[in-house]
Order: sequence, then C-alpha cells, then structure tokens
Amino acid sequence: MSSFEMPKAPRQLPKSKVAGIVQSRRPSRNAAAGATKPVPIAALGWPELRSQLLAWYRAKRRDLPWRRTEDPYAIWVSEIMLQQTRVAVVIERYVAFLQRFPTLEALARASEEDVLALWSGLGYYRRARMLRKAAQFVVSNLDGKMPASSAELLTLPGIGAYTAAAIASIAHGEVAAVVDGNVERVLCRIAGWEPGLNGASALRRQIEVLADQLVDPKNPGDFNQAIMELGATVCLPRNPQCLMCPWVATCKTLGEHKTAPRAPMQSREIAHALAVRTGRHPNSASHEVLLEKRAATQTVMPGLWELPVLKDTAFPDDELRMTVRHAIMQVNYSVRIRTVLEKDSVPLTVSGGERRWVPLGEAGSMALTGLARKVLARAHLLNGAAQGCR
Repeated sequence: MSSFEMPKAPRQLPKSKVAGIVQSRRPSRNAAAGATKPVPIAALGWPELRSQLLAWYRAKRRDLPWRRTEDPYAIWVSEIMLQQTRVAVVIERYVAFLQRFPTLEALARASEEDVLALWSGLGYYRRARMLRKAAQFVVSNLDGKMPASSAELLTLPGIGAYTAAAIASIAHGEVAAVVDGNVERVLCRIAGWEPGLNGASALRRQIEVLADQLVDPKNPGDFNQAIMELGATVCLPRNPQCLMCPWVATCKTLGEHKTAPRAPMQSREIAHALAVRTGRHPNSASHEVLLEKRAATQTVMPGLWELPVLKDTAFPDDELRMTVRHAIMQVNYSVRIRTVLEKDSVPLTVSGGERRWVPLGEAGSMALTGLARKVLARAHLLNGAAQGCR
C-alpha cells in the first residue's frame, strides 16, 4: 500500500527455458515422502526471491479497492471480509460497507442488525459481530485510535495472528509476516515440504519461521500482499500456473506436493416458502414478503432474517417457484422454493422465531441470510420491485 521504489526486475527466463525446468524437475509421484527438512537460507537467496516477487507483484497485481488506501480501519475491514470469502464477492460488499460505516466510530455506533444487513451475502456472520465489538472496544477504551502494532492488535476481539500481521504491515510498515492458506501453500511448494514424522504442527512452525525470514524488511506490507496474491492467482491448490510464477526457477516441487484432503461436501434438500401479499398500509400499492428471524440460540446465522421453512420438501410442481443451489460451510443445499398464499403460510411452514410481513422496498436493507437474499433477487422482489409477485 505504501509508496516505495521497486527494485530492478530480475532477469526473466525465456518461456522455453522455464518449460524445460518444469518438465525436468517434476518430482516422481512414486518417491517416498521423508521427514520435512528446512531449506538453507543461503541456498534460497532471500534478496533475489524478494526482488523477483515484488517485481512480479508490481506488474501483475489486481486493482482492488482496499489496495488504494492506507487507512488502518479500511484495511482491517477488508482483511476480515476476505477470510474464507472470495475476492469477487467481497468487492461489492466492502465498498457498500465503508459507504455506510466510513469510520471506526460509525461502526461502533451502529446497531448489530444494521451491520449484519451490510454483511449479508458474505457468510460467517460472527466476523461482523466481532468486528463491531472490536470497534466498540477501541472507541470505549482506546479513545477511538486503533493499535498500530501486531502485538496490540491481537488484544482486540476477533483479530488473530494473521489479521494482526496484515494490518500492521500494510498500514504501518511493521516487519511482520502473514501466514494464511495461500502463503502456507506457496512456501511449502518452494521449499519442498510435506508433513513428515513430526506432523502438521511442526510443519506449521517451520512455515512461520520461513515466512519471518523471507518477508522484505523494507516493504513488508507490499511483500505480504504479493505472496498472498501469488497464492491466490498463480500457485493455486489445483492446476498451479507454474509458467507464470516468478519463483519457478527456485521452486522444489513445481506444484507437485501432497496436501491434506478436504472434508467431503454433504448434499441436502430443503424447502422454503415464498409468501407475498399486497401491502396492508393505507393507500399502499406495494407488496410485502413474509420473513422469519432466526433465533439467537441458533449456532448458524443467529438473528438473521430468512424465508419460512416448509414442513415438507415435496409439493406440486405448479407451486414450485424456483430451485436454487446454495452452499453453507461443508454442505451443498438444493433449495426448493414454493409459492405460498398468505392463508397457507402458517399450516405449511415450521413454527420458528419472530415473523414479519416486510415491504419489498425495505427487505433489501434488512439482515437477510445469503439464501434469502439470493431467492428474493432471483424473484425480482428486492429494491421495491413487484415483478413476479403472485
């Protein structure tokens, strides 16, 4: 984020040469995996690796809104949003969130429901609650001034080692290495590391040591963003783009290394009611949709508004409004949406939390679940639109 003079770009290998390296150095799939061994610092050449990565980042980095600011608060918001959420999804919500809560003080004063409404669609809503809680802590106990060091940032609710290092390095230039999933994958590949006899915890410690040694002391924020960008766009979990990598001549695995298998996704079918009626306010020509608030005791998405759950997933085809796919954590849902009349909304649905008939013009600003927002958008019922009501 900070302004700095880039080192000269290192000599680039011709693509034919790079392709030869990739082909000749592919490790044998039948080779036995031994214990993890550290890579000698002298053998890697830290200055050369830093120079290569920063030059690549200058030329190839994506233009993302949080890279145009040095405001610690804005950087903090982006880092929290980006946890376990795709960049493409975050961009729109990030811009809207900062328009509504442009300062830490504005976030601290906001109601939880307002914050959750702007977070809708990002998932993992505990992040939003902790973000607001931390903002309130800073305003109440630190005179509204965010801590500058990673050690102090760790004292705030919802901020872990990765987020603290990211904020401190990008906003304040602290020499603190970040280690997220992308960085971990990149470092394991260039060093040729796999979990050995000592297990994953020992490997994690080695990764952290390597990251600390490798981070550029002159430009730690840009370096951290560069290595995360490399993992997100080139050193991919599957089908890594080795020919595009600035570290291809040094990498020991060229993308061929064992990784822990992902937990298998589960599949479930569920059904929700889409009940829309003519507005009951005098002289109102608008429509209202029936929403239900998830109980505060729910472990997932407590306090958010959703469409009422149907008692039965099987119903006549002529009452099927749509079928949508929706993923929450490790579950892929096939969601059947049934058109339900007002008089049938109680007998056909599962009794749950508070229910409310909400004018369509107000629904979009509520703290909706991602699924509810997706369904209402596809039915053209958000932003006051009445198209498709029936």
